[in-house]
Amino acid sequence: MKTLTVAIPCYNSESYMENCIKSLLPAGEDIEILIVDDGSKKDNTAEVADRYEAEYPGIVRAIHQANGGHGEAVNTGIRNATGTYFKVIDSDDWADTTALLKIIAVMKELEEKNTPVELFLANFIYDKVGAKHKKVMHFRNVFPENQVFGWSSMKHMKQTQYILMHNIFYRREMLLECGMVLPKHTFYVDNIFAFQPYPYVKHLYYMDVNLYHYYIGREDQSVNEKVMIDRIDQQIRVNKIMIDIMAKQDFHGLDPHMRKYMYIYLDKIMTVTSALLLVAGTEEALEKKKEIWTYLKKTNRKMYRHLRTTPLGLSLNLPGWLGRKTSVRGYKIARKLVGFN
Repeated sequence: MKTLTVAIPCYNSESYMENCIKSLLPAGEDIEILIVDDGSKKDNTAEVADRYEAEYPGIVRAIHQANGGHGEAVNTGIRNATGTYFKVIDSDDWADTTALLKIIAVMKELEEKNTPVELFLANFIYDKVGAKHKKVMHFRNVFPENQVFGWSSMKHMKQTQYILMHNIFYRREMLLECGMVLPKHTFYVDNIFAFQPYPYVKHLYYMDVNLYHYYIGREDQSVNEKVMIDRIDQQIRVNKIMIDIMAKQDFHGLDPHMRKYMYIYLDKIMTVTSALLLVAGTEEALEKKKEIWTYLKKTNRKMYRHLRTTPLGLSLNLPGWLGRKTSVRGYKIARKLVGFN
């Protein structure tokens, strides 16, 4: 069995997907690389995928499907994976090969010692176009290093720290058990990927290595602020799905520290949605902001009260035009400090 499966969702990705693939190939027989061609038609993505499958049999598999969006490409990766662990790397991003080899070595050691984990974490880098200094998202202040641990060992996470799809490796069996299926034709579903499985995670492992290069700053990118505002309905859809997941989850008998982190994550997503709608500033956008908070309140009043009174919840719901102006200014300062889009 392969130690790690990496799924690479590709949609008209010919111009950059090879950089991603080549960063993974040195892992050799320990890795399974699934190139998921999500109905590409404008370039030679399908041909590139087939060429790598032919050149690296047993390591690379090309999977072609009708266009279903990023989420369905991830779903396809999960369904076809055979590795012990599963990871997603977007086709315009790439892995640090040295860090990847170190991680795989530790994963193999964990299996040999019969100490498997459901969630393996590393660092990621905001590789922003034109930025002289690249922001590294590390967690050495949050998690114990180089050991198996539980949620109770998690320390305080700063508001500027995020566990995202970029630094997550899941145990494949656990992903299948949790039954996660991401929605089709929807952007920003990586937030669901980094949220829904947590109640099934009992054992974690963190390595302080800079693995994932998160390439941002292109004008056409999905996390570009203007693009996100144009696609705000998809952000809202993901936000509502996360609210539903949290509201339906029975946390009885589960680690309260995990539940606390899920609240922290949902708080951040509510903040992103609200901030983007405030930046848009139209009457329609402001009405949508009101509606998402109303949806939260109707879904679960206790959760609403909790998130409405956090520092982020308070800062994004200041009254009047001056309050909205202050909220937007705070968001833009945070955006500059972290460099997340």
